[in-house]
Amino acid sequence: MYGVMYNTCMYVADLIIDFMEFLEVERGRSVKTIENYELYLNRFVEFAGENLKPNQINYELVRKYRLWLNRHKNERHEELSTTTQAYHLIALRGFLKYLSRREIKSLDPSRVDLPKTNRKQVTFLNYDEVKRMLEATAQAGDVALRDRAIIELLFSGGLRVSELVSLNRDHVNLTRREFTVRGKGSKDRPIFISKTCATVLQEYLQTRTDSLPALFINDSKNTAVATTDGNYRRLTARSIQRLIQKYARSAGITKHVSPHTMRHSFATDLLMNGADIRSVQSMLGHANISTTQIYTHITDAHLKEVHEKFHSD
Repeated sequence: MYGVMYNTCMYVADLIIDFMEFLEVERGRSVKTIENYELYLNRFVEFAGENLKPNQINYELVRKYRLWLNRHKNERHEELSTTTQAYHLIALRGFLKYLSRREIKSLDPSRVDLPKTNRKQVTFLNYDEVKRMLEATAQAGDVALRDRAIIELLFSGGLRVSELVSLNRDHVNLTRREFTVRGKGSKDRPIFISKTCATVLQEYLQTRTDSLPALFINDSKNTAVATTDGNYRRLTARSIQRLIQKYARSAGITKHVSPHTMRHSFATDLLMNGADIRSVQSMLGHANISTTQIYTHITDAHLKEVHEKFHSD
């Protein structure tokens, strides 16, 4: 009876607000994820009408919505990519699961089909290219050790750039060469680093004369960016991105290289050296194995080379 009352009295637009609170409190989703879900679901209400009720969501409505998304253009008159359309439908499916959880009658989430998307093309560096980037830091003067430590840590630990910039000095255990970061969805995962990485980090920290908590700081007070913890010299994600691009160019690497490229390189290096995909999934902090499988086509090519080299005719 309670669920029936919701069907007749509540509008989808109101339930979306409840869903956002559920994602924040019960699921611990990041602010960015919640903002994206709200944007996608409000777009569904824009299409279907503000007076839409949960029991009015059916397969035919979703079919028409998919067609509308495919034809939709943003304020710059650009069409939505297939991937972005899929994100809209993933948000809708999540919302329908939430309604089902609350026993509010609506469309079965499994009836929302996702469009087929092309597999992501992953850009990664081989070890020789990473080595050239590390060698390029020698020309960086006073920040040479800091920049080398950043590249070493990205490649050795497979961190996201957001995780890297939020690190404090006391977060990293250089003796055990492991520490914990809080990644997407507020999930903690262990990070392991090499002996070389630990040594470079130790050398860098020994050059620091300040008492600031941030692991990586801007060398210039004049170009520093304020952060919520009152630390005015913590390096930003954008600073790290520019830094990585600079050393990639100095190393003569022509492909586009970003901090996330280092994370791809970390995963690819593990898989090519025999690590199993489940372990790599855990080290990357991927919730689903399908996310980690974007590296499969890369390692398949490597396995073919091994087969041809070592397997007899």
